[in-house]
Amino acid sequence: MDNVEISTDVSRLDIELIHRFLSLHSYWAKGIPLETVQRSIENSLCFGVYVNEEQVGFARLITDKATFAYLADVFILPDHQGKGLAGKLMVSIQSHRDLHGLRRWVLATADAHGLYEQFGFRPLSQPDRFMEIRNPEVYRRSDL
Repeated sequence: MDNVEISTDVSRLDIELIHRFLSLHSYWAKGIPLETVQRSIENSLCFGVYVNEEQVGFARLITDKATFAYLADVFILPDHQGKGLAGKLMVSIQSHRDLHGLRRWVLATADAHGLYEQFGFRPLSQPDRFMEIRNPEVYRRSDL
């Protein structure tokens, strides 16, 4: 594929495109408010995927850049899937200078296990040590 670029330049991100995809098409952030997307981007290390200067994908890392990273909100727009862009995105993420030497990377996925396994992700080795507070209805609340 010609003219593919992956960038961490936040000023290039199409926030409305990201919000539209997450709020309408993702299973993990359906209904997420625009303000929440903006705040998440401001406080994360973000990667935009561009083809001919047009944004076609996104991922963000919630990280301390020393020991831990949580990979979130990864997507490639449907018209651009199946062209190797997700793999290129993962290579770019894992080779980023601020993410070298991390002790732990985690993510959650319902349908992309095969992709992430290619990059070393495995099921939790000790799931009994992980806990969560889960609020799947948070974006449906009226007080946000």
